[in-house]
Amino acid sequence: MEASLGRVILLVDDYDEAYNFYHKNFFCIKMYDQNTSEGQRFLHIRFNESDQAGVWFLKAESSQQRKLVGRQTGGQPTLVLYTADCHRFYQHLQDNGVTIVEPITTALNSTYFHCQDLYGNKIIVVELI
Repeated sequence: MEASLGRVILLVDDYDEAYNFYHKNFFCIKMYDQNTSEGQRFLHIRFNESDQAGVWFLKAESSQQRKLVGRQTGGQPTLVLYTADCHRFYQHLQDNGVTIVEPITTALNSTYFHCQDLYGNKIIVVELI
């Protein structure tokens, strides 16, 4: 029996603000964007055209959900992204004013750094070497 990742859910304050941040900084594209007749929006993004897995933005509605925006993982990383050029990606994010939490580090089999999204979610960007 097989399983595959479909979406991870990320609570956001504003759909368009979240999408614009991820599109500008991580080159994400919309996979699915639909409004229901009840006014609920489903916005799914992916990191490249061939990805079948992605992030599903859900707008925080209740006060409990709003408290969790940017804190869903209790301060631990929310996403790990892979790149072919960690240094170039680092410079791109710095140029866009993205908060870098930990600078570029090289370990045994990877080069990586930690940054934050617009809500404070930690993201690790990794280049496997």
